[in-house]
Amino acid sequence: MTQNTFDAPGPMSHLDAPSVIRTKRDGNALSDAAIDWVIDAYTHDRVTDGQMAALLMAIFLKGMSGHEIARWTAAMVASGERFDFSDVGRPTVDKHSTGGVGDKITIPLIPIVMACGGAVPQAAGRGLGHTGGTLDKLESISGFTAEITKPQIHQQLRDLGAAIFAAGELAPADRKIYALRDVTGTTESLPLIASSVMSKKIAEGAAALVLDTKVGSGAFLATEAESRELAATMVALGREHGVATRALLTDMEVPLGRTVGNAVEVAESLDVLAGGGPEDVVELTVALAREMCDAAGLDAVDPAQTLEDGTAMDRFRALIAAQGGDLAAPLPIGAHSETVVAPRGGTMGDIDAMAVGLAVWRLGAGRSAPGERVQFGAGMRIHRRPGEPVTAGETLFTLYSDTPERFGPALSELDGAWRVGDEAPPARPLIIDRIT
Repeated sequence: MTQNTFDAPGPMSHLDAPSVIRTKRDGNALSDAAIDWVIDAYTHDRVTDGQMAALLMAIFLKGMSGHEIARWTAAMVASGERFDFSDVGRPTVDKHSTGGVGDKITIPLIPIVMACGGAVPQAAGRGLGHTGGTLDKLESISGFTAEITKPQIHQQLRDLGAAIFAAGELAPADRKIYALRDVTGTTESLPLIASSVMSKKIAEGAAALVLDTKVGSGAFLATEAESRELAATMVALGREHGVATRALLTDMEVPLGRTVGNAVEVAESLDVLAGGGPEDVVELTVALAREMCDAAGLDAVDPAQTLEDGTAMDRFRALIAAQGGDLAAPLPIGAHSETVVAPRGGTMGDIDAMAVGLAVWRLGAGRSAPGERVQFGAGMRIHRRPGEPVTAGETLFTLYSDTPERFGPALSELDGAWRVGDEAPPARPLIIDRIT
C-alpha cells in the first residue's frame, strides 16, 4: 500500500500526539519531523504511555515505509549516547537474536568469541512476549549484575574481551517502547522489531554485528518471507550507520535445546561450554561464532576448539566474576513442579515453539506488566525432542514454578502443541540462509 506523507504545519514543538496517532491510524506515513518529535517527547514524558501504546498499535496495523523505519531508528539512537570502543585494542563485534524459545545462544557464544580474540560489547535485553531475555537469564546467577558503568565496560573489553550490560543510556527511547510493546500486544511488528534491535546495536558501538533472525512458529513474524524482509531491513540499517552487518535465518519451529526459562537455560549453556549440551544449541552457537569472527577479521582460532579445550569456559567464568556473579552458587529452580507424560509409545513429533514459550511465560519466567519481576526458577525441561523414541508413561516435559496456581494455564498452552506418533517428523535445516 502506498502511503502519503503527513507534514504537520509549524515547527516540531507544535506537533501533538493525537495528530501523530491519527496520521498513522489512517495509513499515512509519518514525516521526519513527526517521528523526531514523538520519540523525543515520549523519552521525556511529554507523550504518555497510553498515547504511545495507541501509536504502536497503529504502526502494528498499518506498517511503516523503509524511510520511516530508518528515521524511527535514527531518532531512537539519537535519544541517548553512542558508545565508541575504537580504543579497546581488540576487534569489536556483537550478535543479536530476534527472539526465540530456548534461545540461550548468547550465553555460550560470547565467551567463544572472547577466546578467539574478539571484544563483545553486549547491550542485552529482557524478555519480550513469549521469548526470554539474556539479562533475565544471567541475573539468575547469584550476584551477577548488568548495571555496570561505562568505564567498567571499557575496562572489561580491554582486559577480558566482553561486557554484558543493560542498555542504560543507549537508545533510552527504545527501552521505554520495548517495555510497552511487551504488554500491549505489539511485539510482532517488522518496523518495531527492526528499529528496536538496530537502535540499541548501533548505539552500543560495535564495529560489526551478526543477526540471528528466527523463522517459524516461535518467531515474532509469521512467515519466512517476513523474516527475510526483517533480516534485510536490519542489515541495511546497520550499514547505513557504519556497522558491518550480516544475518543468518535460523529455524524456530521447535524450541532450541532441552530447556526453556531463565536459570534452566543458564545450566544448559554451562553444559555447552563444558563440551556437551544439545546438538542444535552447539551447532548454532559455533555457526554464529564463525560469522562473528569472520566479520571481525579473526581467523587464528577455530571457535569449536574453544569448547573442546575449555578456553571458552574459562572466559565465561572470568566474565561472570567480573560482574559480581558466583557460578559456585546453585542456580534457582522453581519450588513446585508438574510433569507431562507420554500417553503412548512411539516417536516424538514436532513441538510448537510458540506454545512452549507461552507456557513458560505463564509459569512466571516472563512479564505481564512493565518492570514486573520474573521468576528465575520458572521454566521447562523437554525430555524428548522431535524424532526421539518415546515409551508410554515416561515424562516428556517437566514444568517448574514458585507459584503452583500457574501450572493450569501453562498446561493449557501446551495442550495440542506436541504429539507422539509412529514416524519422525521431517528434518529441517537449523540454518536456513545467510543474508549479507
